[in-house]
Amino acid sequence: MRLKKIYATESGYTLLEILAVLTLLAAILTLVAPNVIKQLQSGQVKTARAQINAMKSVLNAYYLDNSCYPTTEQGLQALIEKPTIPPIPENWNGPYLEDKQIPKDPWGAELIYRCPGIHNPDKYDLYTLGSDKKEGGTGDAADIGNW
Repeated sequence: MRLKKIYATESGYTLLEILAVLTLLAAILTLVAPNVIKQLQSGQVKTARAQINAMKSVLNAYYLDNSCYPTTEQGLQALIEKPTIPPIPENWNGPYLEDKQIPKDPWGAELIYRCPGIHNPDKYDLYTLGSDKKEGGTGDAADIGNW
């Protein structure tokens, strides 16, 4: 039986090479991550604006049937079930939302509805508090509404 000589020529990565690659990946992530987060936040703001605009269309359909918007007390629930709180709409032709569910904003909070509105005293205010979930705010944390 012949024995083969084993040489120490096995290939692999050294610890130094692995550390160099990990350092390079960390540097790239440090540069890329803020841009990715910014794009995500921008997408959420755009989604919130689209939701507000879609709900405006639904509220306008309610208005066309009933000659008024739901009151603050009736809320957006009036788009799903006929209100029992006065003024009771005689020509209610709902539900006005197909999935019979009031959408939440991109941050998981409910949309805020006031009629008559503070910003739109002749109509209604429909808005979300934004990412900070507080009234007011600036930048990406600002309220997003129909005004």
